Amino acid sequence: MDGSNIYLDSLFEALEIIAEGNYVYLCDMKRDYSRWSQNAVDYFGLPDIYMTGAGKIWEQHIHPDDREHYRTNIADIFNGVDRGHDMQYRALSADGSYVVCTCKGVVMNGPDGKPAYFAGSIKNHGSMSYIDNITGLRSLYGFFDDLKSLYFKKTECTAMVVGISGFSVLNDIYGYSFGNMILQKFANLIHGTFSEFGWVYRMDGTKFAVLSRSLTADDFVTMYNNIRERVSHGFFVDDERMSLSLNAGVAVVDDFEINSETIYSCLKNAYYESRNRRLGEAVVFENTISGDNKKLIEKINKIRNCIFEDCRGFYLCYQPIVDSRTEELRGVEALLRWKDNEYGTVPPIQYVPVLEQDAIFPELGRWILRRAMEDGKLFVAKNPGFLMHVNVSYAQLKRSDFVADVFRILAETGYRAENLCIEITERCRLLNMDMLKNMFCVLQAAGVKIALDDFGTGFASIGVLRELPIDIVKIDREFVKNIETSLPDQHTVRFISSLAADFSAEVCVEGVETIGMCDCLRKFSVSAFQGYYYSMPVTLEELMKKDL
Repeated sequence: MDGSNIYLDSLFEALEIIAEGNYVYLCDMKRDYSRWSQNAVDYFGLPDIYMTGAGKIWEQHIHPDDREHYRTNIADIFNGVDRGHDMQYRALSADGSYVVCTCKGVVMNGPDGKPAYFAGSIKNHGSMSYIDNITGLRSLYGFFDDLKSLYFKKTECTAMVVGISGFSVLNDIYGYSFGNMILQKFANLIHGTFSEFGWVYRMDGTKFAVLSRSLTADDFVTMYNNIRERVSHGFFVDDERMSLSLNAGVAVVDDFEINSETIYSCLKNAYYESRNRRLGEAVVFENTISGDNKKLIEKINKIRNCIFEDCRGFYLCYQPIVDSRTEELRGVEALLRWKDNEYGTVPPIQYVPVLEQDAIFPELGRWILRRAMEDGKLFVAKNPGFLMHVNVSYAQLKRSDFVADVFRILAETGYRAENLCIEITERCRLLNMDMLKNMFCVLQAAGVKIALDDFGTGFASIGVLRELPIDIVKIDREFVKNIETSLPDQHTVRFISSLAADFSAEVCVEGVETIGMCDCLRKFSVSAFQGYYYSMPVTLEELMKKDL
């Protein structure tokens, strides 16, 4: 052992004495050579207590959603930008589960006054976060542990997620302390109803979960309906009578080739279907995960795994957007596709709604942005005014680092912000409008355009147009398919185009399929056309061959 290692070990042992049970790490920054606690090596399955390039090794254990923040922070430390960090992330343990960790570290200078060591500790919250402090129920981490245990034993079960809608209003009226009392009382009701048949958990926010080996999906629906009826009419908390609105999603677990994260994404998909479209009616994911639908969830599971493998099998198709007057190419819309030898090409509608509920989805969103920008440079070189339209999910928009992701990918690809158009749908109304407005203003200040897709298909389109700074309104094909003969369709297009003009937004019409539709639509204030008359969505290679 050389002298530098002796000093590294001595310093490490001194730090470990005062670590109070936390994992300790110590890195010789010049050699990028580290020593870690044996307990950390055992718990997370690290190669050894001594590691070269430990930062990159540890990065692979960090949850994909937390990885970029960690990577940037470590780079800043080793580049001399920061002197330390204090951050929280999820890390993968040796048994395949994620635990929440708090990591604190500081740079220590050597005798020459230059950065020499990076030392710190990692606190593992996994051992203390399996019980929810408010309700006393097992937490989300306990849910995943128990679900994985059932998987390991290949034990069929049924899962339900149930949650309370509009809870923030109750907090505003009664205060947070009373809000916690509501959660406690509701937890007691859920536990009293289901504990005889399975396990009950407090998940994130106001959601609870139940796992049962004996109850069927129909049993869950019946019991949920009884609870829903009870809390909507006579739910008393501290002599206060109130009415709670509930939502529920149910999934059957009977295929153990599907990982538990995929099951949870399907479960959340059913839950949000209940909340957003079914007025709280319990939704069973595809009724059951067997038979024909079993093939669907197997596809989703495989597609989800492909995201971890650098988005293997994914590719983009592009549909042209042309000027309504000159019919010259103004831009294209990037459309996601996935294909493999076993399943062929799978339509996005089969997997995107489920994966939007998955923590891995923003990783796919970043891949789409990067791929579209790289391809878009080929068109910008020929047409400086070209716009690459990229659809963005509310699952991406709700993340605080979305704008930073866009700017980072713009910088990495060298793509110009003024040639990018972010397309949103009225579903973004589920997010905080002030937050979205600020995000869009920052993007627009850099030159990025914002388009509102599928205008008119939801109840909130006009509200979104009124509250958010929108550059382009895209009229959904449903409103123009009979435009040549339908007066209601013509009145609708006239109204939307006039409304968009009042908000200083251009109008693009989707679903243009005939020359007659083009001629009719030119009577209105429409700037651009998109549809099969000009081209169906095609690969980049096919698009480059088109005379547009």
